[in-house]
Amino acid sequence: MALTTQEQMLVEQRVTNDAKSAGVAYLLLIFFGGLGAHRFYLGQTGTAIAMLVLTIAGWLTIVIVVGIPLLIAVGIWIFVDLFLIPGIVQQQKNDSRLRHAQEISLISNHGN
Repeated sequence: MALTTQEQMLVEQRVTNDAKSAGVAYLLLIFFGGLGAHRFYLGQTGTAIAMLVLTIAGWLTIVIVVGIPLLIAVGIWIFVDLFLIPGIVQQQKNDSRLRHAQEISLISNHGN
């Protein structure tokens, strides 16, 4: 069943309320990128932990030269994330839109 205009507006309002800010994600990336703060913010917990562990391991082992490739890898990852953030934010909005539309559709169908 298709949603009414009012239901679609409600879905979009909920998507807007749930949406993560790309601007905040970029600020976290710039200031705390190596710690994976932007990925924690965007709900990418697994990769955020991986980034945090690589950064810590890199700094702890930099004196024995092992840390240098780890920190270079994190640097490359941060650079790549500069381009991934808009897509992650958009995907979350799409997922939220679908989830809220299904919830509203179920509620309106249950009422009929």
